[in-house]
Amino acid sequence: MGTLVRGCPHHIGATVTAPDAARPPEQSHDTNIWKVAAASFIGTAVEWYDFFLYGTAAALIFNRLFFPSFDPLVGTLAAFATFAVGFVARPLGGIIFGHFGDKLGRKSMLSATLMIMGVATFAIGLLPTYERIGVWAPILLVVLRILQGFGLGGEWGGAVLMAVEHAPAHRRGFYGSWPQMGAPAGLLVANAVFSIFSRLPEEQFVSWGWRVPFLFSAVLIGIGVFIRHSVAESPAFRAHQAQAAATQASASSGAKLPALEALRTYPRQILLAMGARFAENGFFYIVTTFVLTYGTGQLKLERSTMLTAVLGATAVHLLVIPAFGALSDVLGRRPVYLGGAVGCAVLAFPFFWLLDTQSTGLIWLAITLGIIAHAAMYGPQASFFSELFGTRVRYSGASLGYQLASVFAGGLSPLIATALLTESGGKSWPVSLYMVVLALITLVSVYLSAETFREHLTESTSTAPTGGAVGTGEKREVA
Repeated sequence: MGTLVRGCPHHIGATVTAPDAARPPEQSHDTNIWKVAAASFIGTAVEWYDFFLYGTAAALIFNRLFFPSFDPLVGTLAAFATFAVGFVARPLGGIIFGHFGDKLGRKSMLSATLMIMGVATFAIGLLPTYERIGVWAPILLVVLRILQGFGLGGEWGGAVLMAVEHAPAHRRGFYGSWPQMGAPAGLLVANAVFSIFSRLPEEQFVSWGWRVPFLFSAVLIGIGVFIRHSVAESPAFRAHQAQAAATQASASSGAKLPALEALRTYPRQILLAMGARFAENGFFYIVTTFVLTYGTGQLKLERSTMLTAVLGATAVHLLVIPAFGALSDVLGRRPVYLGGAVGCAVLAFPFFWLLDTQSTGLIWLAITLGIIAHAAMYGPQASFFSELFGTRVRYSGASLGYQLASVFAGGLSPLIATALLTESGGKSWPVSLYMVVLALITLVSVYLSAETFREHLTESTSTAPTGGAVGTGEKREVA
């Protein structure tokens, strides 16, 4: 492959891409961007409701239902281990749905991911406990969690690309943040529903109350599929198909194996995207999931107190994510993202100091500050990652960077944090150090990444070489 040349009119040994004037527009003329953004938001909110519901149940009740023979803290560790299994399945979902999303289109994949997630979540609500079927209960729980992770792994890439590829170039950060808002919306609804049923008498909650939030998923999935059905395919993907057809290439895609081509063509971008995820993903699950175990188990606070604090912070999260996405359209993706990573590092120790006061107001403050720092990374993330890859492998490339990191960051962070808390005899400082390490990995990764907010998403059948992002200032070798 040739070497990336910026600002040079010719690239020796390569064909120059089509001039800007010949490029198809980045904004759809037949689909309202607000409709696309809303559909992406609602669909991802439903998916995240299902995924987060499991995390809340793992922190509060699954240890007693599926691992009753263990010590309570060890049972929680086992429950968080099944929570982590869902993250292991996410890269596989990203690869498979990314493959077909890059070849057949973004839209067709999204209904399938919703259905897979919905069926798995509904089935958890019907699952017999350890008391009824013994060891088969946790085994089946793991299988259903794997299906959840598989569905979510394919969901994210398609949802963010539908929003980003429909958006006008100067507003990609803002509109790309809409599917990101689905995460706090899903968490908000999951914790709200779970909080309502957790107020039942203990016997009723353990017997049947915990099941209702999982069964409620069927209603939400139906709504999500119905709304997404009316949204048109991404204009960038349609433009890529038209260009491929015009050059007598495959009408479905120029990449036979998009995931492998993404790994071959964009290894640096995938690795840096993974690193950028560590603080964002790991910090989030400590602040929203592990904090429930820490508050109820270590500090002996009421379950409803911790759930309400997470709910309040999540409402703030929902509001600030699009604000940071919009800010990245002005300042760039990197400055905003780096600010969030610094915030995570700064808050690592004060977060637990505030929790340890057992003051309701200070607990709310700790979780809210953590959520705001996370939002500074999560808001611009969808557009940032999408802009790193060419259209022909964008679904696969963005999904790989996003989902592979989730295995090592978010999937393991509640488990690692609980293990550190156990080994230290209930002291929080090892968890804080762990949070600082996550922040440092992200700081280095984002610092080494290219700024992308002024780049074009539309392209010819060329692919960017391993060193650069897709952009108008780059001359790229034709594949």
